[in-house]
Amino acid sequence: MENYLMGIKIAYSGVGATLSITVVAVIIGVTLGLIAALCKLSKHKALSLPAKVYIELLRGTPLLVQALILYYGVPMLLQQHEIMFRWDYPIIAGMIVCGINSSAYVAEIIRSGLQAVDPGQTEASRSLGMTNFQAMKLVIIPQAFRIILPALGNEFVSLIKETAVLSVITITEITRKSTLWSSVTFQSWPAYLGTAFVYLTLTIPLSRVVLYMERRMAQSDRS
Repeated sequence: MENYLMGIKIAYSGVGATLSITVVAVIIGVTLGLIAALCKLSKHKALSLPAKVYIELLRGTPLLVQALILYYGVPMLLQQHEIMFRWDYPIIAGMIVCGINSSAYVAEIIRSGLQAVDPGQTEASRSLGMTNFQAMKLVIIPQAFRIILPALGNEFVSLIKETAVLSVITITEITRKSTLWSSVTFQSWPAYLGTAFVYLTLTIPLSRVVLYMERRMAQSDRS
Protein backbone atom coordinates (compact mmCIF):
# COMPACT_ATOMS: atom_id res chain seq x y z
CA MET A 1 0.00 0.00 0.00
CA GLU A 2 2.88 2.32 0.80
CA ASN A 3 4.24 1.97 -2.73
CA TYR A 4 0.85 2.86 -4.25
CA LEU A 5 0.58 5.98 -2.10
CA MET A 6 4.10 6.93 -3.09
CA GLY A 7 3.20 6.41 -6.75
CA ILE A 8 0.29 8.85 -6.39
CA LYS A 9 2.49 11.35 -4.55
CA ILE A 10 5.18 11.21 -7.23
CA ALA A 11 2.59 11.66 -10.00
CA TYR A 12 1.05 14.64 -8.19
CA SER A 13 4.45 16.34 -8.13
CA GLY A 14 4.15 16.76 -11.90
CA VAL A 15 0.70 18.39 -11.83
CA GLY A 16 2.14 21.93 -11.77
CA ALA A 17 3.98 21.45 -15.06
CA THR A 18 1.01 19.71 -16.68
CA LEU A 19 -1.49 22.41 -15.72
CA SER A 20 0.80 25.32 -16.59
CA ILE A 21 1.42 23.84 -20.05
CA THR A 22 -2.30 23.23 -20.53
CA VAL A 23 -3.40 26.73 -19.49
CA VAL A 24 -0.85 28.51 -21.70
CA ALA A 25 -1.60 26.11 -24.58
CA VAL A 26 -5.32 26.91 -24.33
CA ILE A 27 -4.59 30.65 -24.52
CA ILE A 28 -2.32 30.15 -27.55
CA GLY A 29 -4.77 27.69 -29.10
CA VAL A 30 -7.80 29.98 -28.78
CA THR A 31 -5.89 33.01 -30.11
CA LEU A 32 -4.39 31.23 -33.13
CA GLY A 33 -7.55 29.17 -33.61
CA LEU A 34 -9.73 32.29 -33.87
CA ILE A 35 -7.37 33.79 -36.46
CA ALA A 36 -7.25 30.53 -38.45
CA ALA A 37 -11.04 30.15 -38.34
CA LEU A 38 -11.64 33.71 -39.58
CA CYS A 39 -9.07 33.24 -42.35
CA LYS A 40 -10.61 29.92 -43.39
CA LEU A 41 -14.05 31.54 -43.63
CA SER A 42 -12.66 34.45 -45.64
CA LYS A 43 -13.76 34.79 -49.26
CA HIS A 44 -10.17 35.67 -50.22
CA LYS A 45 -8.16 32.60 -51.24
CA ALA A 46 -4.94 34.28 -50.10
CA LEU A 47 -6.30 33.95 -46.56
CA SER A 48 -8.48 30.83 -46.72
CA LEU A 49 -6.00 28.55 -48.51
CA PRO A 50 -3.08 28.98 -46.04
CA ALA A 51 -5.55 28.56 -43.16
CA LYS A 52 -6.84 25.29 -44.63
CA VAL A 53 -3.30 23.98 -45.13
CA TYR A 54 -2.33 25.03 -41.58
CA ILE A 55 -5.32 23.25 -40.05
CA GLU A 56 -4.94 20.08 -42.12
CA LEU A 57 -1.20 19.78 -41.45
CA LEU A 58 -1.65 20.06 -37.70
CA ARG A 59 -4.71 17.79 -37.55
CA GLY A 60 -3.07 15.23 -39.81
CA THR A 61 0.14 14.74 -37.81
CA PRO A 62 0.52 13.44 -34.24
CA LEU A 63 1.33 15.83 -31.41
CA LEU A 64 4.30 13.59 -30.58
CA VAL A 65 5.86 14.17 -34.02
CA GLN A 66 5.22 17.92 -33.83
CA ALA A 67 6.92 18.03 -30.42
CA LEU A 68 9.98 16.19 -31.74
CA ILE A 69 10.21 18.51 -34.76
CA LEU A 70 9.99 21.65 -32.62
CA TYR A 71 12.29 20.50 -29.81
CA TYR A 72 14.97 18.64 -31.77
CA GLY A 73 14.44 19.58 -35.41
CA VAL A 74 14.17 23.38 -35.20
CA PRO A 75 17.43 23.89 -33.20
CA MET A 76 19.26 21.55 -35.59
CA LEU A 77 17.95 23.45 -38.62
CA LEU A 78 18.94 26.82 -37.14
CA GLN A 79 22.41 25.57 -36.16
CA GLN A 80 23.00 24.45 -39.76
CA HIS A 81 22.58 28.13 -40.66
CA GLU A 82 25.04 29.13 -37.90
CA ILE A 83 22.27 30.34 -35.58
CA MET A 84 23.09 28.89 -32.17
CA PHE A 85 19.76 28.08 -30.60
CA ARG A 86 18.53 25.46 -28.16
CA TRP A 87 15.60 25.10 -25.83
CA ASP A 88 17.02 25.96 -22.39
CA TYR A 89 13.55 25.46 -20.91
CA PRO A 90 11.78 22.47 -22.51
CA ILE A 91 8.49 23.49 -20.86
CA ILE A 92 8.34 26.55 -23.17
CA ALA A 93 8.65 24.29 -26.21
CA GLY A 94 5.89 22.13 -24.72
CA MET A 95 3.58 25.11 -24.26
CA ILE A 96 4.18 26.29 -27.82
CA VAL A 97 3.72 22.92 -29.51
CA CYS A 98 0.59 22.10 -27.52
CA GLY A 99 -0.83 25.56 -28.23
CA ILE A 100 -0.16 25.32 -31.97
CA ASN A 101 -1.54 21.78 -32.15
CA SER A 102 -4.65 22.78 -30.21
CA SER A 103 -5.22 25.84 -32.43
CA ALA A 104 -6.08 23.60 -35.39
CA TYR A 105 -8.83 21.84 -33.45
CA VAL A 106 -10.03 25.09 -31.85
CA ALA A 107 -10.17 26.68 -35.31
CA GLU A 108 -12.63 24.04 -36.46
CA ILE A 109 -14.68 24.46 -33.26
CA ILE A 110 -14.81 28.24 -33.74
CA ARG A 111 -15.60 27.91 -37.45
CA SER A 112 -18.57 25.67 -36.71
CA GLY A 113 -19.72 28.10 -34.00
CA LEU A 114 -19.52 31.09 -36.32
CA GLN A 115 -21.46 29.25 -39.01
CA ALA A 116 -24.11 28.27 -36.44
CA VAL A 117 -24.99 31.91 -35.75
CA ASP A 118 -28.07 32.98 -37.70
CA PRO A 119 -26.93 34.86 -40.87
CA GLY A 120 -29.70 37.33 -40.16
CA GLN A 121 -27.63 38.62 -37.25
CA THR A 122 -25.00 39.88 -39.67
CA GLU A 123 -27.61 41.49 -41.90
CA ALA A 124 -29.25 43.15 -38.89
CA SER A 125 -25.88 44.46 -37.71
CA ARG A 126 -25.08 45.89 -41.14
CA SER A 127 -28.50 47.54 -41.28
CA LEU A 128 -27.59 49.34 -38.05
CA GLY A 129 -24.55 50.82 -39.78
CA MET A 130 -21.88 48.45 -38.47
CA THR A 131 -18.93 47.45 -40.63
CA ASN A 132 -18.19 43.76 -41.22
CA PHE A 133 -15.44 43.91 -38.59
CA GLN A 134 -17.73 45.55 -36.02
CA ALA A 135 -20.53 43.06 -36.71
CA MET A 136 -18.12 40.15 -36.28
CA LYS A 137 -16.50 41.57 -33.13
CA LEU A 138 -19.61 42.87 -31.33
CA VAL A 139 -22.38 40.52 -32.49
CA ILE A 140 -21.26 37.29 -34.17
CA ILE A 141 -18.18 36.26 -32.14
CA PRO A 142 -19.85 36.74 -28.71
CA GLN A 143 -22.80 34.56 -29.81
CA ALA A 144 -20.51 31.94 -31.38
CA PHE A 145 -18.33 31.85 -28.26
CA ARG A 146 -21.38 31.01 -26.16
CA ILE A 147 -22.22 28.13 -28.53
CA ILE A 148 -18.71 26.66 -28.55
CA LEU A 149 -17.93 27.08 -24.85
CA PRO A 150 -18.63 23.40 -23.97
CA ALA A 151 -16.50 22.21 -26.90
CA LEU A 152 -13.65 24.45 -25.77
CA GLY A 153 -13.99 22.93 -22.31
CA ASN A 154 -13.62 19.46 -23.79
CA GLU A 155 -10.52 20.62 -25.67
CA PHE A 156 -9.05 21.78 -22.34
CA VAL A 157 -9.70 18.32 -20.84
CA SER A 158 -8.12 16.61 -23.87
CA LEU A 159 -5.04 18.80 -23.66
CA ILE A 160 -4.40 17.72 -20.07
CA LYS A 161 -4.17 14.11 -21.22
CA GLU A 162 -2.18 14.88 -24.37
CA THR A 163 0.59 16.60 -22.40
CA ALA A 164 1.70 13.07 -21.45
CA VAL A 165 3.56 12.79 -24.78
CA LEU A 166 5.78 15.71 -23.81
CA SER A 167 7.85 13.37 -21.67
CA VAL A 168 9.77 12.56 -24.90
CA ILE A 169 11.20 16.10 -24.90
CA THR A 170 12.34 15.81 -21.27
CA ILE A 171 9.51 17.78 -19.67
CA THR A 172 8.93 16.39 -16.19
CA GLU A 173 5.17 16.45 -16.17
CA ILE A 174 2.96 13.81 -14.53
CA THR A 175 3.88 10.85 -16.74
CA ARG A 176 7.62 11.54 -16.80
CA LYS A 177 7.71 11.92 -13.01
CA SER A 178 6.19 8.45 -12.71
CA THR A 179 8.44 6.99 -15.40
CA LEU A 180 11.59 8.27 -13.70
CA TRP A 181 10.45 6.93 -10.33
CA SER A 182 9.55 3.57 -11.86
CA SER A 183 12.92 3.24 -13.57
CA VAL A 184 14.72 3.77 -10.26
CA THR A 185 12.51 1.66 -7.97
CA PHE A 186 11.14 -0.89 -10.50
CA GLN A 187 7.67 -0.21 -9.03
CA SER A 188 5.96 0.00 -12.43
CA TRP A 189 2.49 -1.03 -11.28
CA PRO A 190 2.19 1.49 -8.41
CA ALA A 191 3.83 4.19 -10.55
CA TYR A 192 1.46 3.95 -13.49
CA LEU A 193 -1.65 3.28 -11.43
CA GLY A 194 -0.77 6.45 -9.53
CA THR A 195 -0.39 8.28 -12.86
CA ALA A 196 -3.82 7.15 -14.02
CA PHE A 197 -5.37 8.13 -10.68
CA VAL A 198 -3.90 11.64 -10.83
CA TYR A 199 -5.10 12.23 -14.41
CA LEU A 200 -8.59 11.10 -13.37
CA THR A 201 -8.63 13.52 -10.42
CA LEU A 202 -7.93 16.31 -12.92
CA THR A 203 -10.14 15.33 -15.84
CA ILE A 204 -13.29 14.08 -14.07
CA PRO A 205 -14.02 17.36 -12.18
CA LEU A 206 -13.31 19.36 -15.35
CA SER A 207 -15.61 17.10 -17.38
CA ARG A 208 -18.35 17.66 -14.79
CA VAL A 209 -17.87 21.43 -15.07
CA VAL A 210 -18.22 21.20 -18.87
CA LEU A 211 -21.36 19.07 -18.48
CA TYR A 212 -22.80 21.62 -16.02
CA MET A 213 -22.11 24.42 -18.51
CA GLU A 214 -23.87 22.48 -21.28
CA ARG A 215 -26.95 21.95 -19.09
CA ARG A 216 -27.08 25.61 -18.05
CA MET A 217 -26.83 26.70 -21.68
CA ALA A 218 -29.56 24.25 -22.70
CA GLN A 219 -31.84 25.61 -19.96
CA SER A 220 -31.03 29.17 -21.04
CA ASP A 221 -31.96 28.35 -24.66
CA ARG A 222 -35.30 26.85 -23.61
CA SER A 223 -36.22 29.83 -21.39
